[in-house]
Amino acid sequence: MNRSFPAVFAVLCASAFAQAAEVPEVLRVLPEGKLVKGATIAVVPPKELDKYLDIVETAARKNPEWFAEHSKKSAPGVPLPYHENLGLTKKEYEEYLAIWATREFRAVEPIVLRLTTTDDGMWKITTAGGAFPISTLKYDPKKDVMVSPNGELERLEDVAAEKDSILGAWTGHEWRFQEETSLGKTKENFAIGQTADGVYGMLVYRIQEVSAEGTPLYDNSIVIRFPLGEAGILKQEELQAPR
Repeated sequence: MNRSFPAVFAVLCASAFAQAAEVPEVLRVLPEGKLVKGATIAVVPPKELDKYLDIVETAARKNPEWFAEHSKKSAPGVPLPYHENLGLTKKEYEEYLAIWATREFRAVEPIVLRLTTTDDGMWKITTAGGAFPISTLKYDPKKDVMVSPNGELERLEDVAAEKDSILGAWTGHEWRFQEETSLGKTKENFAIGQTADGVYGMLVYRIQEVSAEGTPLYDNSIVIRFPLGEAGILKQEELQAPR
């Protein structure tokens, strides 16, 4: 995209001189008070996967009950374990995994992040653009919860995603809010961490709303990747608007 950082995120720069504080361990992939450059990303599978997926989808239609049960053996976004009922030979399955490993993590929108404390002792990650929903979250270090307009997101087990997961190998911390009323269900997740190679930090956010009848009403996912350490901190020349 051609938009410059200052054009999109000037509101962050206006308060860039906050007093430093000790960052909670769960948020330490981000420095306190610094402007950190990153981008929302989309995972783009290779087109070569299509022929293998067509085979699996055909097999699933022939044996839906078995397929539903087999799908429970993998986390969402992770290739299913091999079984002959998938319709693939062992060789084809190995080819599928090799192609999946070449998926692209494509930058969609430039993002600037800034971790700050609030007057009530909480922490928040300020951003803008398509990633704005993350700015509505606050971390309460006393309770180890994330607080959103919906309520408190409770801490889950730490993330330890394998290389074949949709976002690749990464580790981090995750929180979830769930609510069911007579009107429907709401689920909100947030995770923060880093890639296994220690090069990038990760923010992952998703909110889903479903009606009481089970009809999807809203589903918004945001994945942000940013360089860790000094490589991610915006330099003065990058903050200058182009002439």
